[in-house]
Amino acid sequence: MENDNKEIAWTPATMLEVTIKEPDDFLKIRETLTRIGVASRKDNKLYQSCHILHKQGRYFIVHFKELFLLDGKPSNLLENDVQRRNTIATLLSDWGLISIVNADQAKDKAPLRQIKVIPFKDKNQWELCPKYNIGNK
Repeated sequence: MENDNKEIAWTPATMLEVTIKEPDDFLKIRETLTRIGVASRKDNKLYQSCHILHKQGRYFIVHFKELFLLDGKPSNLLENDVQRRNTIATLLSDWGLISIVNADQAKDKAPLRQIKVIPFKDKNQWELCPKYNIGNK
């Protein structure tokens, strides 16, 4: 169904705000997110889906396409992208790394089969490919 993946009318207000327990958790979360995304099994590549963004004292889990939009670059953020972001944020929350400020905002989720999580110990067997680098213009 084409309708399942319609483009989202995105604004910064639709970003998923989260809280973290302590500042040190930021780096832990950032590293964890490098191991969560969409996998290409044939060449053992993982394309990172989401990033943690720290802006004006607030934290957000954002899909990489949201970062392009935030930068004013063209991007087509689809419903499924947001659903994947929500699933990933929920995983981080389940693991005790973050709390989602508005849980209702993360209700619409993608099935876990759409997301690959690489265990830390297996990290060196994969090529981790971010689609966006925060801080690199």
